[in-house]
Amino acid sequence: MSFSSDLKQELSQINNLNKKDEVRYELIGYLISKNSSVVKNKIRFATKNDYNINRFSKLLKNLDIQHNIEFDGKSFIITFKQTDCKEEIAIENLQIIAIKKPQNDYERKSVIRGAFLGGGSINNPENKYHIEVNFSNEKNLNYSKEILDDLEVDYKVLETKEKYSIYLKDGEKISEFIALLGANKSVLNYENIRVNKEMRGKVNRIVNCQTANLNKTLNASVEQIEAIKKLQETNKFYKLDDNLKEIANLRIEYPDMSLIELGKMLKKPLGKSGVNYRLKKIIDIANDAK
Repeated sequence: MSFSSDLKQELSQINNLNKKDEVRYELIGYLISKNSSVVKNKIRFATKNDYNINRFSKLLKNLDIQHNIEFDGKSFIITFKQTDCKEEIAIENLQIIAIKKPQNDYERKSVIRGAFLGGGSINNPENKYHIEVNFSNEKNLNYSKEILDDLEVDYKVLETKEKYSIYLKDGEKISEFIALLGANKSVLNYENIRVNKEMRGKVNRIVNCQTANLNKTLNASVEQIEAIKKLQETNKFYKLDDNLKEIANLRIEYPDMSLIELGKMLKKPLGKSGVNYRLKKIIDIANDAK
């Protein structure tokens, strides 16, 4: 299964069905998601996941709400009378509107968990950091925003004529959001993937930097060796002073060696800048010999 499915399956198995208030608010979360609607005076929720429909059904049973489950070949569909949730929601223009406000963080988290189960998704963190929850209308979006603000969640909003959603793109904040939902196992899995991904990225940056530095060293070495050989071919090499001859001979013998390493091999060791100065002087002499 996908990371999103694994997360939702874990959430659907949370053992809190003995807590009526949390059950009631998780149901509200489901009802304000994009996959809930009103059809012929009934509330309708559709999902392709059996664990999701089972969770929804358990919430309704816990609240003694009679409901019906069908399968249309593509999705599981659960329906029940809208009057059975008159304390939780209102119906305006055939749209579900949440009216019951949570009073504590447990209830607030239950709403967001239900909304995520009903209309949320998360990308595989191996590829992209992104979690999103979609709501059925603007009023339900605003209802959820108020709850998230109370929970001090740092989120962003996407609101168009056809889409009402909140989303997060920061890896660490997404991890905190998953923890808020109550999926401890998925938090550990997410963090493991995130740490490995960021470590690979760090290693790649180091390797790329080292490769760039190596290429720079090799390119400089090629230029230095060409200058030395030119001086040797024109017999001007032997007119160089002993210090320049010494560094030139070392460069010819050790073309891949860094300036620091070359400096350590001199009779009188020099630092990087001193070696660089002597090699640049050799290049200048070779250029003047044209």
